[in-house]
Amino acid sequence: MKTISENACFGGTQGVYSHPSKTTNCEMTFGLFLPQEARDGPVPVLWYLSGLTCTHENAMVKASAQGWAAEQGIALVFPDTSPRGEGVADDDAYELGQGAGFYVNATENPWAEHYQMWDYLADELPTLLTANFPIDEDRQSITGHSMGGHGALTMAMNLVGRYRSVSAFSPICNPTAADWGRKQLTAYLGKDEDTWARHDASLMMREVGFDGPVLIDTGTSDQFIDLLRPEALSEAVAARRQQAILRLQPGYDHSYFFVSSFIEDHVTFHAEALYS
Repeated sequence: MKTISENACFGGTQGVYSHPSKTTNCEMTFGLFLPQEARDGPVPVLWYLSGLTCTHENAMVKASAQGWAAEQGIALVFPDTSPRGEGVADDDAYELGQGAGFYVNATENPWAEHYQMWDYLADELPTLLTANFPIDEDRQSITGHSMGGHGALTMAMNLVGRYRSVSAFSPICNPTAADWGRKQLTAYLGKDEDTWARHDASLMMREVGFDGPVLIDTGTSDQFIDLLRPEALSEAVAARRQQAILRLQPGYDHSYFFVSSFIEDHVTFHAEALYS
């Protein structure tokens, strides 16, 4: 593992690191904020999964999360959104390829060789973090934005018992029924739609739900709201009678101005679960 940078931040440290990944078969980069409490021992961790076109850097720089995490004594992990580098398959469209891994394990060519983002985030990166940093593997929560909100919700419902809480900003809620989803799921997983279901938050909510608190924020002026389909997730939550807070925020769009406006709520929400 290489240290790319480390900076003092709200009494703790904001680092950026890279490592060769056996899962994605390329060099991967991630950001990690450690609060000052990490100097005394393992701290709970909140995973932040980013959206289309993003790297580890977008949320790390734009979400304004570190200050609130420092108040709560929580670490923040900012993984990349896809494998990258020479020889890694890509596409001219922004919603497929590098920057658009969709947090799945690809089974189709040319994606399968590198696009194993599910296993990378479920297994390889958590193992690397707990082996090298003071991270408490028993106290984890997860959040994300847009494509990352999709990833956060589906990982939370599939990895039963892993996360104490889950939240999302403007998540892609029903990708099997939207243009933000069908194209990518077909490319990465093939045409058998039965293999898509575990990567659809609305379908997973109806089938298994989440054993813990859920918080979802979406802006009413989100320019992509028809692709996000928040109503599908809301209907699934109601059908399952899931413990959840679903909020439509008047006038907010899909940008990081929206995320930064409500990140305090989300960090506090997760802190309550992580320290309960």
